[in-house]
Amino acid sequence: MTTTGTIEIAGLDGGRIKLTSEQLEDLDSRVQGRLLVAGDQGWNEAVAIWNGMAAKTPALVLQPTSAHDVAAAVSFAREHGLLVSIKGGGHNIAGTSIAEDGLVLDMSGMREVAVDPDAKVVHVGPGCRLGEVDQATQAQGLATVLGFVSETGVAGLTLGGGWGYLARRFGWTVDNLAEVEVVGADGRIRTANRDEHPELFWALRGGGGNFGVVTRFSFRLHEVGPTITGGLIVWSAERAAEVLAAYRDLTEQAPRELTAATIVRLAPPAPFLPQVWHGKPIVGIQVCHSGANAEADLAAVRALGNPIVDLVGPKPYAVLQSMLNAMEPKWLHRYWKTWFLPGLSSEFLDAFRTSALKVTSPLSQSIIFHLAGALNDREGDDGAVGNRDAHYIGGFAGTWPPGAPADPHVAWARDGWERTRPFSTGGTYINFLLAEDDTGRTAAAYGNNYQRLQTVKAIYDPDNLFRINRNIPPAGIESSG
Repeated sequence: MTTTGTIEIAGLDGGRIKLTSEQLEDLDSRVQGRLLVAGDQGWNEAVAIWNGMAAKTPALVLQPTSAHDVAAAVSFAREHGLLVSIKGGGHNIAGTSIAEDGLVLDMSGMREVAVDPDAKVVHVGPGCRLGEVDQATQAQGLATVLGFVSETGVAGLTLGGGWGYLARRFGWTVDNLAEVEVVGADGRIRTANRDEHPELFWALRGGGGNFGVVTRFSFRLHEVGPTITGGLIVWSAERAAEVLAAYRDLTEQAPRELTAATIVRLAPPAPFLPQVWHGKPIVGIQVCHSGANAEADLAAVRALGNPIVDLVGPKPYAVLQSMLNAMEPKWLHRYWKTWFLPGLSSEFLDAFRTSALKVTSPLSQSIIFHLAGALNDREGDDGAVGNRDAHYIGGFAGTWPPGAPADPHVAWARDGWERTRPFSTGGTYINFLLAEDDTGRTAAAYGNNYQRLQTVKAIYDPDNLFRINRNIPPAGIESSG
C-alpha cells in the first residue's frame, strides 16, 4: 500500500469515514494479504469486473490469503462502520462485488482446489474460477454442477444457487454443496453443513452473500467424462420456428444426461462460422450429453439437416465448459432480463422468436436453457434457492461496446422480457438480477423462502454489514430498496 495519509471511505450509514494512516497500518498488521489503494500495482485487475455497465471504484482493496485474514478484515469493517463487498470472480451482472468508495475483499488470492477422489469431494477456495475446478476434478474423471463459462467465479455462482450442463442430472449447484467454511459479520469462523449451523447452511444454499464470507466450499463429485458428446449446431434464422419446435421436442424427451440450450442472435465473426454468415441472423442448439447413446438421443436434431455448421462430437467436458468464453469478454456493457419457465408452449416460442429476431446489437443474444430434472425432485424449501418448479430458463441478453448508446439494447431486452412474462413461473435466477432491480424482485426470486431468509439474516447479520449484494434485510428491518 503506497498511501501514507488519510483516506475517505464510504460508511454503512451513507456518510464518509476518514481512516488515518495509523488505522490503515492497524488493518495491514492484522492480515497477511495485500492492502491496495488506487495506483498500486494490481489495483486495476483487483477492481475490474465482467459487466462494464456496472463498473464502480472502491476506496480500498484487501486481498486476503486465509480465513484469518477475512475475519480480521470483517472485524475491522464492523468496528469502523465501513461499507464492504466481496469479490469472487467479479462476474455478477449487477456489479455487486464492488462497494463504491468502500472496502472490497478481493478473494483472488484464495484459489486452492483439493480433490479427494475416494470421498468424491472437492474443496474449493472462494477465488477460484469454474475452469480451475473442472480441470482438477476432470483429471480424476469427476465433476460437480458448475456454470458453462469457465471464467465465472465459483463463489458467486454457488451462493446464488448455480446451474449448468449437469444440473439436469444432479440439481442446482447448491444441491451438491456438502459444507462451507464461512466468516460471519461477528468475525467468527464457522463450519456450516446440514448438522452444524444448519439454518446458516440452508441460507447459504442460494441466499447470496448476505450471511458471511465463504472461505471454503466443499462439493460432492460425480463420475462425468472426461469425454462427453457436445458442441453447437447452427442454422439460418429463417428456420427459427422449425428449429425452436425441434428444440422443444428434443428437451421434452431428453434423458437427464442430455442438456440443450438454444440461442438466437446475429452470427459473430467466429472462426468456426463461414465468413459469408458473419452478422446474419442465426439460430443454434448447444448440447452436452454426458451419458451413453448420444447419437440416438440427438437424432431428432440432426434430422433437421442442412446446418451452417455442426460442431457436435466427442470432446473433453472441460473443453465444452470453456467453449463460450470468447463470447463473454470483460468490460462489454450488459443488460439481461430473464425468467424461469414451466414449459415451452407454442405461444411462448412465437413470442420469444419474434422478440429475438428484433435484436439491436451483434453482441446480444436470446437464450433458452433446459433445467428440468434432478432439481425438481426436491422440496421447495430444500435450500434457499427454491424455484423447484423451473423446467427452463429463458431471456434476452443485451450486450454492446462501451461508449455505444444503451437505450436501444435495453429497450430490446425489456420488450422481449415483457412479451414472455405471461409464460413464466414468476420466479427468476437471483444471479441474473440487475442493479436496477429492487427488493421486490429479490423477494419474488425466493418466493416462500424469503421470510425464512430474513430470519436467518437477523441471527447472523443483524446490522446488515453484508449489504452489497441482492440484499435481504434482517427480519424487523424495512428495506429502502
